[in-house]
Amino acid sequence: MIAHVLVREGAVVTNNGDTADVPWWSFTKTVIAAAALALVRDGRLALDDLLANRPYTLRQLLQHRAGLTEYGRLAAYHEAVARNDDAWPADEMLARTAAERLVYAPGDGWGYSNIGYYFVRRLIERRADRPLGDALDHMVLKPLGITGVSFAADRAHYSPDYDPRWVYHGLLVGPIAQAALLLQRLLVGDLLPAPLLSAMCDRYLVGGPIADRPWKTPSYGLGLMIGETSGGALIAGHTGGGPGSAVAVYHRLDQATGTAAAFAAGCDDAAVENACVTLLRNRS
Repeated sequence: MIAHVLVREGAVVTNNGDTADVPWWSFTKTVIAAAALALVRDGRLALDDLLANRPYTLRQLLQHRAGLTEYGRLAAYHEAVARNDDAWPADEMLARTAAERLVYAPGDGWGYSNIGYYFVRRLIERRADRPLGDALDHMVLKPLGITGVSFAADRAHYSPDYDPRWVYHGLLVGPIAQAALLLQRLLVGDLLPAPLLSAMCDRYLVGGPIADRPWKTPSYGLGLMIGETSGGALIAGHTGGGPGSAVAVYHRLDQATGTAAAFAAGCDDAAVENACVTLLRNRS
């Protein structure tokens, strides 16, 4: 069963009755990107200056164009998660992945990198002088009126069956209706000024159509998966998955049809993405 919700003009108009708290997985990246851009708005971070002692910019980190590798490529990582081990300390993860060695020159390619978003997490925590969960609550969740969402800091805040610290950039947990409301209020509201919202939606093409998934022009903005679907809709949001589940949250940019979110047991990105696109189709 796929839990789903459609939000339009700030109100839930379609909901199949599932109000459970679920892991937002990589939709958390969208919230992290919003927090980083709020710091840019406030003059506490710069989007296009080289970061201290780094050869890349915040924009490149947020768009997965900094040249960083990805810990998901390590067989040892998947084996440890499958055994339900405690997460490696962050320094050990960085050492195991040789994270300081770039796989391409910043700006010269694209490669999805959770490590990049771990570095954004550290930037936010330093500039906001708060742990990430507190920073996201202070800079994004509360200003957007989002409630009932928590930060999974450890097993005690999530589940004995999975250590959420394996998500090194951080993991939010909450109802999918709140995820949909957050994305809609972020993209049509005034949390970020128009130039930063435009930058967030400025897309970099990362490939061609993907079998079984709705993407015709898969692209990436700043913390947003974005592009045209096979049905012609232009959507922006994020898909995410982890052990045992998948989530997708998308807003339709080309028509005022609202924002959809879907969650399902299993690891089927296509199922939750297609559920969102179906909800957003012909709902004007």
